[in-house]
Amino acid sequence: MLLQRLLRINKTNLRRFCDQKTTATVLVKKEGPITTIGINRPEKRNCVNLATAALLKKAIESFENDPTSYVGVLYGVGGNFCAGYDLQELSTMGESDVTVLPVDGTVGPTLRFIKKPLIAAVSGYAVAGGLELAMLCDMRVVEESAIMGVFCRRFGVPLIDGGTVRLQAAIGLSRALDMILTGRGIGAKEALEWGLANRIVATGTAYGQALSLANSLVKFPQFCMNTDRKSAYNAAYVTKYQELLDYERDHGFNVVAKESVEGAQRFMSGIGRHGTTHNLTEKKLPDWEVEENKIAQNLDKKSKL
Repeated sequence: MLLQRLLRINKTNLRRFCDQKTTATVLVKKEGPITTIGINRPEKRNCVNLATAALLKKAIESFENDPTSYVGVLYGVGGNFCAGYDLQELSTMGESDVTVLPVDGTVGPTLRFIKKPLIAAVSGYAVAGGLELAMLCDMRVVEESAIMGVFCRRFGVPLIDGGTVRLQAAIGLSRALDMILTGRGIGAKEALEWGLANRIVATGTAYGQALSLANSLVKFPQFCMNTDRKSAYNAAYVTKYQELLDYERDHGFNVVAKESVEGAQRFMSGIGRHGTTHNLTEKKLPDWEVEENKIAQNLDKKSKL
């Protein structure tokens, strides 16, 4: 079964897809008792590839295990939070290559409970896996120009980083299904009204405002605060949090090889970019038009010689 293969990480393929030169794609900095973690792929709107996901996982685990760090801030460098998983990388994968996708989260350590408060500083696009990373956080400080949405709907890429679990718990089933089924983007105002955003701030200020919010938490007795935090999560998910995350992962991974790689290839060909939800399938041309296009392409090549 595909799922059984997914549970065995193929180390050879993992080395193939993880570029060893990408060590700077995640930036970590200590600000006193606060740890800031930045996704640093601005040229890709901070899309996460396998190498970046591994670094993000390591950064968050280090933050959790650091007794001197109380609160984390997750942000994106260069004007965008995160535009999801890197579809360019996904488009190059075959069915056997999908086994490199980590079963504990494809864009970071998303399929478990994070031990300490984590605040998302959301700018620009927080879509697809980027929305799931934002939902991983306890609170979201959202810039007024930000866009959030399940943009992966266009390409058959499922929510397998906690999105179906956390989104409906945060904003309710009806509103979550509005986002999940339509794939439409919502702005900061609607996100605040729905409970997806906790704060709306001016464009360019999310990072600073998230730091300010984090500073307001570190002054409290931490053991008490984190005990209450964990109890709130337990109540929200009726003690089935991990079971719900496992269900999403197990069913979502079966979609990746069947539809997601092909969808990523459509994205790379230019279909459905910039959040459009129309013309998502290639139009089949009649034979005469195909021949005319070939002739036109040949003439164009000759004119350039």
